[in-house]
Amino acid sequence: MDAAKPARRGPKPNAQTRQKLIEAGLKEIHANGFAATGIQKIVDDINVPKGSFYNYFDSKEAFGAEVCDRYSEQALARLTGFLADADKPPLRRLKAYFDDRAASFALRGFVQGCVLGNFSAETVDHSELIRQHVATHFRRWSGVIAACLAEAQRDGALAGDLPADTLADFILNSWEGALLRMRAERGAAPLEAFKQMVFDTLLHGRAH
Repeated sequence: MDAAKPARRGPKPNAQTRQKLIEAGLKEIHANGFAATGIQKIVDDINVPKGSFYNYFDSKEAFGAEVCDRYSEQALARLTGFLADADKPPLRRLKAYFDDRAASFALRGFVQGCVLGNFSAETVDHSELIRQHVATHFRRWSGVIAACLAEAQRDGALAGDLPADTLADFILNSWEGALLRMRAERGAAPLEAFKQMVFDTLLHGRAH
């Protein structure tokens, strides 16, 4: 029989504190990267003892996976909010989303980028747990974009010569690459090039 997992010591975990730790971690990791973010800084941000961190998370790696989940949850809500706007045709909804994201990065000075993309560049080669979470969330994002493109195909605004999921994967991959170039160049040019190629050439070129 396997030995039972030792009970955690310390105060009983509090759901509100747990959420605050995740939010503080997301802020710090987005700004500084996963490796450079220390647990001490996170617990200091919300004024809890460092030892209490392990009442909520088994390891920093497990914590990082939950930070991925929180960021994806927020980002997916924003994406679905734009793509659910029935007052606009599907391709205009998609462009409005990327216009909004580009404007947001401009306000922040073209730094930080996408948390999932940052984890991909920094962490996934060394953490199978985080890799699985990142890959799952990217697939979900791509699926939402694919549903929008499929609607455009049904409406006749977009040809069906390429499957919607293939187009969606390409668009998401291109966006994540554009964000890396944006950070390196500290400017909007990679994002503008992305939008021009996707909406003026890739999707426009497949319109009926």
